Amino acid sequence: MNKTIKRILMSVLFCIAVFTTFQTLSGIKVKAATVDVEIENSYNGQAGADDNRTYHNNSYKSLDISLKSLNHIDTIATKISSSNPVKGNPPKLEDAFNWSEYPKVTVTATGYTAGVESTGKYANDPEYGITFSGVKVKRDLYSTIAADLNVFPIGTILFIPGYGYGVVADKGGAIQGNRLDLYYETVDDVYQQWGKKTLDVYVVQKGEGKLTEKELSELNDNKKMQVFRQQYVKMKKE
Repeated sequence: MNKTIKRILMSVLFCIAVFTTFQTLSGIKVKAATVDVEIENSYNGQAGADDNRTYHNNSYKSLDISLKSLNHIDTIATKISSSNPVKGNPPKLEDAFNWSEYPKVTVTATGYTAGVESTGKYANDPEYGITFSGVKVKRDLYSTIAADLNVFPIGTILFIPGYGYGVVADKGGAIQGNRLDLYYETVDDVYQQWGKKTLDVYVVQKGEGKLTEKELSELNDNKKMQVFRQQYVKMKKE
């Protein structure tokens, strides 16, 4: 009798042990399978909340690499400035805008300098290089020019093909009617680059009778216009 009971108990314990072992092993396999499915789903964009964080972290890493690439591209992009010349031939103002949209006036234009040959003043004269408006003569993208103030008041901005922008800053006894005097730094520049021409000029802005150094500097330092400025800065250095 005792032997029979012991055998029954041993059988029951064995069955319990086998069942427990099977459940444990089955649970591990299920969890392992679940992890495999979740990993697979995460690559397919179907992850759960926790796996979404991992997926987005990977996305951020990819985005970070992309941003670094964009930053690299930005460093090699062409930047326009008066101190860093653009490679190749810079665009010309003559071709950059539709000048026919501006009022047109036919004028006779000559060149002048700040020297005695044009103004009767020598370099040691306190008024040497000072225009009627009070600003200093300048050859730049926006250069100072002389005009009949009854036709073109001080501050008037003209576009003069082959010369650039001229800002009326001066007057002269011989400059009457539709005549202009365009400033150049030297007599050689006047003869080599201009001489005397009859041509159409375009009124960009009519002046109000005044011009300051600050206004002239702001025109020449306009960042959007620097690529055109090189056309005239280069001419000035030749």
